[in-house]
Amino acid sequence: MRAGTAISGPARRSPTRPRRFTRAAVQAIDESKILGVRAGRSASHRFIGIWAVVVDGRVFARSWTVRPDGWYRTFLRDPAGAIEVGGKQIRVRARRVRGVRILAAIERAYAAKYATPGALRYVRGFRTARRRAATTEFVPR
Repeated sequence: MRAGTAISGPARRSPTRPRRFTRAAVQAIDESKILGVRAGRSASHRFIGIWAVVVDGRVFARSWTVRPDGWYRTFLRDPAGAIEVGGKQIRVRARRVRGVRILAAIERAYAAKYATPGALRYVRGFRTARRRAATTEFVPR
């Protein structure tokens, strides 16, 4: 093989590079007001509707109730699950979010996406420490 010649074959993903949603999926999530989510691998959880936002092509959601049997706590125990958007199911893994800048960007995204008078109460409520701590990123698996 000559120097500088590339090896052909299937492209390999770096193990440290996270997976990304397709552009179509991100656009559908961004345009929809409600995202279906099923937490964990257990059949006991069904799809429920939650508010989700897109920031820099990444998908985030906050839990309103943070109940022990709710989607957020279930994802803490078992990060595998699925989202449903545009009639399609996408398997996801949930990750906790802690960065101050990204949390602030998520709050701005909620305020921009859910800007109706009826939604303002919830947008303000998502800024409380308890709900802010319950911020989740969904990553395709």
